[in-house]
Amino acid sequence: MKKSSILITLIHVLALGGAAGQQKQTIYLSGYTFTPGKKEIGIVKLTDNDQVKAITISGTDAASFRTGKGSSLLLNKKVKPDVKWMDITITAHTASGSDISGDFRIVRDEFIHNTVIAHRGAWKNTGTPQNSIASLKNAVAIGCEGSEFDVHLTSDSVLIINHDDVIQGLPIEKTSSAELLQLKLSNGETLPTLKDYLTAGIDQNKTRLILEIKPSVISSERGIALTHKVIGMVRACRAEAWVDYISFDYDICKEVLKLAPPAQVTYLKGDKDPAQLQADHLTGLDYHFSVMQKNPGWIKDAHDRKLTVNVWTVDDGQLMDWLIGEKADYITTNEPELLLKKLKQ
Repeated sequence: MKKSSILITLIHVLALGGAAGQQKQTIYLSGYTFTPGKKEIGIVKLTDNDQVKAITISGTDAASFRTGKGSSLLLNKKVKPDVKWMDITITAHTASGSDISGDFRIVRDEFIHNTVIAHRGAWKNTGTPQNSIASLKNAVAIGCEGSEFDVHLTSDSVLIINHDDVIQGLPIEKTSSAELLQLKLSNGETLPTLKDYLTAGIDQNKTRLILEIKPSVISSERGIALTHKVIGMVRACRAEAWVDYISFDYDICKEVLKLAPPAQVTYLKGDKDPAQLQADHLTGLDYHFSVMQKNPGWIKDAHDRKLTVNVWTVDDGQLMDWLIGEKADYITTNEPELLLKKLKQ
């Protein structure tokens, strides 16, 4: 390899934040929501399986929580009805003698359960651009269970929301964020970053955010680096209670589970049966409707294995009826209004 090529490769690795394998020990919860009348929020754990010996709770709403047996986080008192979420810092004192801290937003569980996932937001019947913050807000306004969106990594490692890997003629992975953030969507919005999108999405506690991590068109290593950046941004925004993850890249799905073990992670490509997904600890499948038509027994098999079933992208009314009858957990659609209407019939 030429010296110039080695230098370019080194710069590329540094821009991505170093090797993906250099993972810091991280604290997480097995649950991030609260329900009136239920005391336990979740169990405090660490990504490297170090034993948690004791827990300290601090921060704005620390008085509303206490610790329980087995490193559990419990509600300490009744929460007022108008409180949608509470912010705390948890410090785990470990068996190895280190202290690991993390900031968490504990969210009142008022999330909708109605099967409807708006594909790239509710855009088709509203005149708003796909994957825009406006289409996300439309999905929330009409009462969708979830709103799906797509994340890429720019050449300088900024997380950008767009479906395709090219926007307005610019390849996202080979273009700087400074150039991309000059672009405007058809409604005048600036092309959103993941931080922008999460900030808008967590301003409510009804609709979940279905985050698709797009495979890299450059390298599998860059796809893993993207995954680390995404998980880091979700943590920084304290958005864990809202976000579920999907990807066409199986290694990305498995990496999410290493970084955020309690996350809901489903696979999109359709080339793995439910038994394989269960063996690799994914939480469900999220396959094109043609895959499910060819393998109709997979819905029951997945449910028997405690896996969720999502089907994409379903815009046909008869196909919606079939999946409703088969009790698919989620249906991803460009026609969320139609699906909502059918579910009310």
